[in-house]
Amino acid sequence: MNDKILAVQRMQDYIQKHINENITLADLANISLFSPWYSHRLFKEYTNYTPAEYIRRLKLSKSALRLRDEKCKIIDIAFDLGFQSVDGYQRAFFREFGCNPSEYNKHPIPLHLFIPYGVIYEEIRKEHKKMDVKNIFIQLIHKPKRKVLIKRGINATEYFGYCEEVGCDIWGYLTSIPSINGEPICLWLPLKYRKPNTSEYVQGVEVPINFNGEIPTGFDLIELPEADYLVFQGEPFDEKNYCQAIEEVQRAIKKYNPKIWGYEWDDCNPRIQLEPVGTRGYIEMKAVKQS
Repeated sequence: MNDKILAVQRMQDYIQKHINENITLADLANISLFSPWYSHRLFKEYTNYTPAEYIRRLKLSKSALRLRDEKCKIIDIAFDLGFQSVDGYQRAFFREFGCNPSEYNKHPIPLHLFIPYGVIYEEIRKEHKKMDVKNIFIQLIHKPKRKVLIKRGINATEYFGYCEEVGCDIWGYLTSIPSINGEPICLWLPLKYRKPNTSEYVQGVEVPINFNGEIPTGFDLIELPEADYLVFQGEPFDEKNYCQAIEEVQRAIKKYNPKIWGYEWDDCNPRIQLEPVGTRGYIEMKAVKQS
């Protein structure tokens, strides 16, 4: 693989690991194995951000999640993330999200969080080869009646097409919305949940059935019935093999016969995809009904 891409990925990994520390260009140059000047140039070329911009946006997004989920003081967050003053942090937060951190802390609203994607993964997607996953773990779960805030695409049937139509940064926005399951989801919608000229594949957030909050501009709110799902979970994988991990689980689903559980596939409910996370394995859920 291209040495430049690998160098930028090493810098991204270093930033993610040391985000609460003072990260210098010298640190990034040391990890990239290039000069500070060339490291800066490569980072900008492949991520579209300077290292300073990238670090600032990532810190602010992490601070927003802390403000949403933790009982903490703004001054503590500001200094934990390396801002020189509370005023400086507040100004930066407002420029990034258009609201004051103290207001957001009291009344969290959906925000466009910065969710950086490793530059290596697009390259891996182009050149990946099949791999063998030793085991696929399967369990039956019951999902309650609930609502889902979704952002529709146009023609997308999978993640990469959706990103081209909607933009990958939508995941950051969804992450800022509290979910009943703690994370956003991707769904393949049956026809009855689709609007004319909209995509089968969408991303969204599951919320309680009694949700009556504001629906963000450009989003729709759909209601899903309670349903049983078979959860297919692959083994933990190296992040660079994420495409192979997804394909292996999806092949297993296609070959699987739910009749051994006394069920059949329920195509009236959406198929669900969770974010591929190497440490837990790739997860998809497909609805079933008693046969």
